[in-house]
Amino acid sequence: MTTESTSIPPSPGPWPAAGQSLGRASVATRRRRTDRLALPYRPARSRSGVLPLVAVDCLAVLSAAALLSGAHHDARLLLPIVALVLVLDGRAGLYRPAAHTRALDELPALASRAGVAWCLAAAGVAAFSPALAIGPLRLCAAYGFHVGAVTLVRALLLARRRRVARANPRSALVIGGAGAARRFAAAAVQHPEYGVRPVGIVGVPEQGGAPRPAGEPGLPVLTTTEEIHRAVIQNTVRDAVFLDDDPGLVTLFQHYGCTTWRVGGRQQAGPMGAHMWGYAWHRIVPVGERRGLTAKRALDIAFAAPALALALPVLLLCALAVRLSDGPGVLFRQERVGQHGRHFTLLKFRTLRPSDDTESATRWNVAGDRRMSAAGSFLRKSSLDELPQLWNILRGDMSLVGPRPERPYFVAQFSKIHTGYAARHRMPVGLTGLAQVNGLRGDTSIEDRCRFDNHYIDHWSLWQDFCILLRTAAGLVRPTGS
Repeated sequence: MTTESTSIPPSPGPWPAAGQSLGRASVATRRRRTDRLALPYRPARSRSGVLPLVAVDCLAVLSAAALLSGAHHDARLLLPIVALVLVLDGRAGLYRPAAHTRALDELPALASRAGVAWCLAAAGVAAFSPALAIGPLRLCAAYGFHVGAVTLVRALLLARRRRVARANPRSALVIGGAGAARRFAAAAVQHPEYGVRPVGIVGVPEQGGAPRPAGEPGLPVLTTTEEIHRAVIQNTVRDAVFLDDDPGLVTLFQHYGCTTWRVGGRQQAGPMGAHMWGYAWHRIVPVGERRGLTAKRALDIAFAAPALALALPVLLLCALAVRLSDGPGVLFRQERVGQHGRHFTLLKFRTLRPSDDTESATRWNVAGDRRMSAAGSFLRKSSLDELPQLWNILRGDMSLVGPRPERPYFVAQFSKIHTGYAARHRMPVGLTGLAQVNGLRGDTSIEDRCRFDNHYIDHWSLWQDFCILLRTAAGLVRPTGS
């Protein structure tokens, strides 16, 4: 539940202060933070060399086309094949191979996608120009040459990549329980072919001075944000390896520009070589690199713009009701925390006039407050007081679906208490969200909301946004207010 005001006093952000102990709680960092813990944001560079692998696919298609007849040496045929191969291989993650992947591990994925591209091209030619149909022998020859050339050249590139990784290992921090982290670090040190050089462990020190695994070089255990900051700078850390799920620390290291990896646990679908000395190994993709985020923003605009226009009569009626019942000041503006900790001004219809700014910034719930007028109570219970936030969505402050934004004061408090709360700000905040459609509104568990919000972010898809919007619309039939 929120209260309203026209101004908010400054409040500390949700991020731990220098030297604050991590325990096993999540931490995150703000891009505009000016304290000494903030590092300039740098996007992680791919360790696999995307461009050479893309060039291999392009050249393989063009070379294979030499086995076709001269009539088929047409850009209108070859360019669609190239484009389809690039899209299929890109979506399969074949341009970001794991650290120790070999070409033979990838052969089934490469061959199947190349087959789809060539068969679709042949079917298209036969459909639009039967006289130019590609014969089965020529088609098989082109396909076979394509797969063979790609496999051979990728084998050379991946072998060179493994040699470079062994000679120039990337500094890494290992995040997890100290015992398991030390065992993983020992394996990485003993097998430099994976290109990982652990320089520290982020976690809680062992109790009772447990012995180090053989081969582990006595790595320091980092327990505060200040120690992490110093280690990242001094060791030029480029990888963060997670043995435990911790969304807040994942966000922190991605902000520092580190490539984040998840090892151990359930094996993921992928090539046999996607492991680190038997540990399951896959990259944790930053939210900003997720496919479909542009479509998410387009959905926001496509929905919010006409909804705002259609709701104009309702907005005017709500404004009139507030003006007649509570006097001037129909709208109130309140500072909230959005994506990456950025503050923005949220708009709502005023349903209660707080006694002062401090009450507006720090009072959690005003349900049952006798100062609320009948009009204000109706707007709150029907959620009509939230309609002005359609303008926030058009401005880009918010999205239709995402974690609900909170006031800076409460973000700071909840981030200290609840693991992963600050990590909610990886994604744009929303008008509605997974927590809200599951009944977590108003005076409900913050821990539950945090868990739902991080689950939504980790498994986001455009289809899930549609589902949440439909469930929100259905919930308006039985309004409970906020």
